[in-house]
This record gives sequence, structure tokens and C-alpha cells, in this order.
Amino acid sequence: MKISGIVPLLIAIVGFGAFAPAARAQSAADPGSSSSGSDSASAGTTRPQLDLTYKHPTEKTKLRNYFFDAFGPYPIAGAAIVAAINQADKTPPEWGQGAKAYGERVGSNFGIAMVTTTTRYTLAKAFREDTLYYRCECKGVFRRLGHAVISTVTARRGEDGHRRLSFPALVAPYAGTMTAVYGWYPSRYGVKDGLRMGNYDLLAFVGGNIAREFIYGGRHTLFSHRDRSPSRGTEAAADSNR
Repeated sequence: MKISGIVPLLIAIVGFGAFAPAARAQSAADPGSSSSGSDSASAGTTRPQLDLTYKHPTEKTKLRNYFFDAFGPYPIAGAAIVAAINQADKTPPEWGQGAKAYGERVGSNFGIAMVTTTTRYTLAKAFREDTLYYRCECKGVFRRLGHAVISTVTARRGEDGHRRLSFPALVAPYAGTMTAVYGWYPSRYGVKDGLRMGNYDLLAFVGGNIAREFIYGGRHTLFSHRDRSPSRGTEAAADSNR
């Protein structure tokens, strides 16, 4: 199956998500309900109110997440697993087989991941985007799955955390693979190979976001320290506007 045929479909899906009504940060109190104190008190007793305030991550949080994404256990484990697959497929064949060749493949994949992560965080800083993943407050497998897919190439911007198509998210996977192609891969590799490898990396991000969305067990799980959304209810507001 050609991966390059899947990417346009992914971009089309994201296009619909990018033009959907953006989730706006709201206060817990309804600004339009100022008729009387008794009405507001009765409303508070009949239904709970969600905290819809988006909290922009601090620079310390961004830096911590960058180091975790670039040098943490997940990129290391991912590089080792992909290297084993490359070793079995003899990719690239010039590197041969054996322990030394496997080490070269691990280093190559880790280098691609590091460049990819660094590119995304650097460009996100320039574009003032939030790179953290926020789990969907909606219900239903397909809605959550769609949210995970769309989040792959979108990002939150501004103090209200509205979601927009992300240039850094689209460029970063290809920056990593192109660096490998022209940095340490055999000379016969070129632009087409870099784009092909970038397509695989983009799909890997989709899989990673799906894992973040569904594989979550609470505050003491592996993902808890970095994927807990500081804006609970924001995605629920987006779904209610659709």
C-alpha cells in the first residue's frame, strides 16, 4: 500500500476540522445570565458548570515537554523498534547486518525523531502555537478518533486556545527525514525518499495521538504528567457548536 496516497486524505479530513467552529475559552459563570441572583443560584443547583477556561502552558511546561518528546523513553524505544524493522527489511542495504548495523539504524531513527521534534517546537515557538496534546472531552469512539487524527496537524493558538491548521506540524516530519537523507543516508537517496519517509513519520504521529487519546489510565499513568489537558471542557464546547 502506498502511504503517499493516504496523506491527501488526511489533509482533507483536517481541512474540515480546521474550518469547524473553533472552541473559545469561556468562564465558568455564564456572562449572559445576569437577570437575578436567585436565577443564577437555581441554575447552579440544577446542573453542574464546566470549567471551560483554556490555560496556556508556561515556558517551563513547554521546555519539559520538549525534552521528554526529544530525549525521553518514547523516542528511544521507537527508534529501537523501527531499527529492528529496518534491520529485517535490510533498509538501507548499504549498512549491512549485525550489531553494528543495528546500532547505526537506531542512531539514525533517533536522529530523525530529534530533528523532527526540535523543528516542530522551534517553529511552534515562532508561530506562537501550543504543541501539547489535549484529550477530547467528547464521547464516542469515532469522535475521539477524529479528534486524535485532526490534532496531528493542528495546534492551539492564542490565549483562548482556538485550533488551527499547523504549519510546524506538517513540516516537522519531513524536516527530520530530509536531514537524514542529506546528512547520513547513502548518496543514492534523494528528495522522493525523504518525502516517502516523511509520510511514514506523519502517520506515526497519528498513531501516537490515538494512543494518547485512548491509552490513559489516570493521573499516575505514563502519559499523565504531560497529556492532562489544562482546559477541561474546551473540546466539549467545540462539539456542542458543531
